[in-house]
Amino acid sequence: MSLYDTITSTLVPVHKEGYKFVLAFLAASLVLGWIWDPLFWIGLLLTAWCAYFFRDPERVTPLDDDLVISPADGRVSSIVSVTPPRELGLGEDELLRISVFMNVFNCHVNRAPMAGNVREVVYKPGQFLNAELDKASEENERNGVVIETAKGPIAVVQIAGLVARRILCWTTANDHLDAGERFGLIRFGSRLDVFLPQGATPRVAVGQTAVAGETVLAEFDTAKGKTVSRRA
Repeated sequence: MSLYDTITSTLVPVHKEGYKFVLAFLAASLVLGWIWDPLFWIGLLLTAWCAYFFRDPERVTPLDDDLVISPADGRVSSIVSVTPPRELGLGEDELLRISVFMNVFNCHVNRAPMAGNVREVVYKPGQFLNAELDKASEENERNGVVIETAKGPIAVVQIAGLVARRILCWTTANDHLDAGERFGLIRFGSRLDVFLPQGATPRVAVGQTAVAGETVLAEFDTAKGKTVSRRA
């Protein structure tokens, strides 16, 4: 890897939602430094972490309607068949659910797992249990985005965690999303669930690291050739 590639892969843009937090951390660092010099450097490190948390790197997304792309950076924490939350309107039958858990060091910008038109966006208040717990899908605060895709309706659900206290979603009903397109963000540590209709075959394993907008979580047509990608 060249020096340029190393720098550009490390110094990535900060999402606009993070500006106020970075500035708040920096202001606090200056005040604390006025009280005691070492506190300034501690605050500066925390400011750097805040900017890192809100990073928004470009991603290269495979262009293939049969692929389900990870909506989040993090660790694949669950691959199961379950009945989806009722508010999503996906019926009572069990669907494949792939969950990606994000810790406080992961990039928290969320991306659409497949291309399609947004049918509805459903917010559900709830608790703030550890997002790795299976019951978090039903009991935690969450925001579901139901997308009509070429393979049928799918849903991607943003779930608040133990530390997360704010789910952001800037897509609305009737919007069109491309695979890998940014649609939301969760502040500070959380999880995303993807509910898929029959015919989807998982292409990841529990414990695997996923990259939002790039990692293929599942595939609908296993008899495929090569795919192309686009930067997003």
